[in-house]
Amino acid sequence: MPVPASTSKNTTPRHDMSAWSGICSRTITRTGESGQVNRLAISPDKRLLAAAIHKKVNIYDITSASSEPLITFEGHTKNVTSVSFHSEGKWLVTGSEDGTIKIWDLRSGHLHRTYDNGNAVNDVCVHPNQGELISCDQAGSIKQWDLSENICSHELTPAGKTPIRSVSLAVDGSCLVAGNNKGQCYVWKVNDESSGLPRFQAVTTFHAHNKYLTRCLLSPDAKCLATCSADTTVTIWSISPNYEFKQERVLTGHQRWVWDCAFSADSAYLVTASSDHTARLWEMASGETVRQYNGHHKAAVCCALHDGAG
Repeated sequence: MPVPASTSKNTTPRHDMSAWSGICSRTITRTGESGQVNRLAISPDKRLLAAAIHKKVNIYDITSASSEPLITFEGHTKNVTSVSFHSEGKWLVTGSEDGTIKIWDLRSGHLHRTYDNGNAVNDVCVHPNQGELISCDQAGSIKQWDLSENICSHELTPAGKTPIRSVSLAVDGSCLVAGNNKGQCYVWKVNDESSGLPRFQAVTTFHAHNKYLTRCLLSPDAKCLATCSADTTVTIWSISPNYEFKQERVLTGHQRWVWDCAFSADSAYLVTASSDHTARLWEMASGETVRQYNGHHKAAVCCALHDGAG
């Protein structure tokens, strides 16, 4: 059963909601602590929850009733905007408005490596090969970072200096999608380094929203893309084998900005978080809201989805 975790923009606690009942099953309180919660991520083995809180990241034990974090990573000097687990769960990658990307060792609790991006980082994801990172930033760049050689190996600037808000990689690493501040999406086929073809081969561009795009996310089966926007909607795009993106449906119901989304592992459901203080669970086949999660007193700006055992 999927269990979405969502968080409010202010200092309101983060909530675990039981997906089918809509009942809040657990609240992690942050007593005596301030700072906006920007992003959430659940580890591959479903044991840990990473919460980016202003300049730091707290790691919580999902199975514990305690609100105390297992580990706190501190070192960023501005908002942490993205968190992503390495597939083996040994490393956590963070990006920040301070212009750096950091890799943290979950075993020792220490900082392992820092990359200087040079501009505020808006999103980071780990390549499925686990040897590369893909980041995007406020200056309009998308960069590939080589973990073995400790360098930026590729850089894309699809729209000049227009900030890139979000990046998403297909589970098999074959496709990269990026969305910018103006609602434009860019798609590349990702070729193997040994293929002799360009690493990132541009295949299509399309206009997803007329207002600010906040998030783009490929489904686990890579058959569709979800885009979230300031226009209060989430648009679902079907993807053909030759990378044609067709608008499948528009998910309507949120009353304010939709900030984040998360697919279930089987790609059948989508959770969204909105400034209207709610999170919603959508059935992809019908495009209908099957549950609405209330309880936040501030804008819900991020969510993560725990669907079952690891």
